[in-house]
Amino acid sequence: MAGTKTANGVPKAGKTKMTDTSLLLLITVVVFLVMYIGAMLFLKKGFLKPQNFFNILGANAALIITACGMSLVMITGGIDISVGGVVALVSMSCAVYLDFQGGGVFGSLLIALGIGLAFGAFQGFLVAYLDIQPFIVSLAGMFFARGMTTIVHTAPFNVENAAFVALKGVRIIIPGLGSVTRQGKYVDAYVELGVVVALLVVAILFVVLRWTKLGRNFYAVGGNRQSALMLGINVKRTRFLAHLFCGLLAGIGGYVYFLHVGSGSASHAAGMEMNAIASSIIGGTLLTGGVGNIFGTFVGVLSLSTIQNIVSSIGLDDAWWTGITVAGMLCVFLVVQSLLLSRKK
Repeated sequence: MAGTKTANGVPKAGKTKMTDTSLLLLITVVVFLVMYIGAMLFLKKGFLKPQNFFNILGANAALIITACGMSLVMITGGIDISVGGVVALVSMSCAVYLDFQGGGVFGSLLIALGIGLAFGAFQGFLVAYLDIQPFIVSLAGMFFARGMTTIVHTAPFNVENAAFVALKGVRIIIPGLGSVTRQGKYVDAYVELGVVVALLVVAILFVVLRWTKLGRNFYAVGGNRQSALMLGINVKRTRFLAHLFCGLLAGIGGYVYFLHVGSGSASHAAGMEMNAIASSIIGGTLLTGGVGNIFGTFVGVLSLSTIQNIVSSIGLDDAWWTGITVAGMLCVFLVVQSLLLSRKK
């Protein structure tokens, strides 16, 4: 007989049985590998170079971090569409602080963390303790963050602070994975500093969700709040912490985004909240809550970026083709999730 399950769907004892989370993760990984290996075999155009993969990581490091925060909230059965606005506000605030206020890099980092925590704490309080719908709360947060970004500064500009420019230029060399140019020169493979931060966030959250009591509480609350209450779980505090962590990660993601672009603009991170939701869904996080995996979200971000690169590589540079392909991917994964829910019922 198969053993009983914990709140996050992991069997305690007996025969191992593939859980919903594991099944969705497996599908996500297989789809990503098929796409990327197919691009390497048939498109080439840089896909054969390891640096292309590292460039995808660098361009999406901020999205990886914000999508992880989004997954935490979605696992508990909520949503947060303010993360893109928070990222833009963090970028603009840090840029103004560095260039116009004579601030330092450490102070700008504290500003980013403070903005993220403020949004997470306020929205978490409204959702968890006043029981207001997460979509409405975060919609207001999105409008507020975008409006505040314009109030902080209107015109876009590049940051010229010497310490920040030096930090932005830091590259971590990956030995043995470089490539040879047409001129015969060997070029080292590298990753940006933000990639290291993103990978650390993924690793920490993976451990938290899989092996800590708080992680089990997230799954339990998302699966069934009434059952979670009967198990003695503080549902309100758990939902509050999910939104708090999401806000904090949006602040960290905002600073990583700022490190990547090196500028402040009211148009920064446009649509990032939708990409974060899409990445979480592709990564196997159910919109209904209770099922999800941080590593799946990480692979979901890579899948989303890879399909966009493939569409561009085959010559379909128009923006609507990217939207159509992403919509197709989402439909496929939503159908898979629907079938999974039907099987559970």
